[in-house]
Amino acid sequence: MSAPHPPKVAGIDSMVPVSTHTAAPLEGATAAPGAFIQDRLAGWVSDLTTLHELTERLAGTGTLDGALHEILSAGAALVGAGRGLLVLEPSDGDGPSRTIGLGLAHAELGHIETVPRSATAHGRFLEGLPDTDGPLASPDILGDTGLDPRCREVAARLGYAASYTQPLTTVATGRLGAAVWLYDEPVEPLERQCHLVGVYARYAAEHLARLLELERARAEAASITEELRPGRLPRVPGVRLAARHLAAPEGGGDWYDALTLPDDALGLAVGSVGGSGASALAAMGRLRAGLRAYAVMEGEDPVAVLSDLELLLRLTEPAAAATALYAYCEPGRRTILLAGAGHTPPLVTGDRRTEFVETTLSAPLGMLSCWEAPSVEFTPLPGETVLFYTDGLLRRTGSGTDRAFARLHSAAAGVPKVLRQDPGAVADHILRAVLPDGQDRSGGTEDVALLAVRFD
Repeated sequence: MSAPHPPKVAGIDSMVPVSTHTAAPLEGATAAPGAFIQDRLAGWVSDLTTLHELTERLAGTGTLDGALHEILSAGAALVGAGRGLLVLEPSDGDGPSRTIGLGLAHAELGHIETVPRSATAHGRFLEGLPDTDGPLASPDILGDTGLDPRCREVAARLGYAASYTQPLTTVATGRLGAAVWLYDEPVEPLERQCHLVGVYARYAAEHLARLLELERARAEAASITEELRPGRLPRVPGVRLAARHLAAPEGGGDWYDALTLPDDALGLAVGSVGGSGASALAAMGRLRAGLRAYAVMEGEDPVAVLSDLELLLRLTEPAAAATALYAYCEPGRRTILLAGAGHTPPLVTGDRRTEFVETTLSAPLGMLSCWEAPSVEFTPLPGETVLFYTDGLLRRTGSGTDRAFARLHSAAAGVPKVLRQDPGAVADHILRAVLPDGQDRSGGTEDVALLAVRFD
């Protein structure tokens, strides 16, 4: 058993300008009262400046993971620790739950998690056990015989000798998580340091609560979007299908669809509803369902399908506007008859050509009292892939319309020959080449829907 160590006082990370002024005059000091007041004021100003800088940095984080790392790093500077961990575990049980480390490898975090929760301050707080609402210092873990042996064993193995635990909680949400900072030697933070990290933690918890609400809203929107997408693409002799969808963080109204029709025909569609969030998702779901019904009834006539869709939009979404493209495909004859309502033209690509399909100009749905535009028929060659996509693909490039179209054309023309047999590989290559963030689903504010149809 290790002998008890006299606790030291934690220092402040020199990278963060926290005041080093004492909270009270030294005993026997002969400084004049005015000098003492100036010293105290200088300390307060320094502390306020430090808190302002740290909270400004935290306010600049827009993601949950970014905020968690910032909180852990800032708290370590305030209490003078070199390592630590932060556990996010909302008390309502709705998640998300995360554990991140500072100066700790994944395996080391795993060792810490083997300590029974009832033996750690942060574990007791997260479990809601009595008398665990405030911060707690453990200045000498190895010398404290009252601690669980596993706690001391893990501390000795990982090389830390003291800890300071700060709960993260708000009045509205309750327990959100807890931060733990670790020291290499027996040590205890100054009272002033504990006060500063406590003030910072209250602000940090409120910021976390806002980001948590946003994260849950995004997850819900992504779940709804996933439910509104086709469960699986149909299999029809003569063609192979692949689809990709990159969702906007708030949820958008871009969609694609493919359904089997009589005589081994296919109905292919892509579209986009203006706006974002729940309203755009709801409108998109209604339009997609409506188009499916109209395609079954009169799918051989794309103009009639979109005309019916225009009427549906006008009756159910009078303030909304949408673009759509519907194609009636006969794989056996390798023909596609399509009509578009303010939508981007398809792109056909193969070994011999890469070109946009010429479509007639037409207004988006919801813009005119009566929509109608001529249809266009074209015949893909064997081995060619036709790409149907939404304009979110072009907007995510960050370029003007002409340059975005040129970038898409160049990406399709540059698909390696070995990938052209697989429509999914073609779609992935184009996304990586066209988008600045590749296929990163969190990298843009626009929805993207892409449907690739390869003809054998």
